[in-house]
Amino acid sequence: MKNRLNILLENNWAELVLRWVIGIIFVYASIHKIADPAAFAKIIYGYYLFPDLSINLIAIILPFMEFYSGIFLLLGIYPRSATAIIIGLLFGFITAISINLLRGHEFDCGCFSFNGSDSKVASIQLLVRDIFYFVFSLYIIFFKGQRRLCVHTGEPS
Repeated sequence: MKNRLNILLENNWAELVLRWVIGIIFVYASIHKIADPAAFAKIIYGYYLFPDLSINLIAIILPFMEFYSGIFLLLGIYPRSATAIIIGLLFGFITAISINLLRGHEFDCGCFSFNGSDSKVASIQLLVRDIFYFVFSLYIIFFKGQRRLCVHTGEPS
């Protein structure tokens, strides 16, 4: 079993595909938030988790963190560091969704659009989706092999 796990953790094609999938998802998710931070601030306010003074700051900074982390994953620039940021973001998303699920609060996650299309997706599905992204990101961060198509890994040779 341990040998199979090592083989999986050293599969550089799987790491590349997951790195690109997570990178594309985060770049795509950030674009509408960067284009309309006021609408994103309303979404954040709808979670009822953050102090009013912090909402605008979160609405401005978070999309750029998503965007640049995703770009760094796609280009292979410090992929472990970019993934660590994404794992932190996903942990925050999972926590926020879980709290609102426990409260029984209906909300629009604002993940990929503001037009309400995300609101029809059950909150439990959002939670499961983010957990899958989290697991995929853990794979990237714990990858042991030589990374493919990286500009700079930041790891010793």
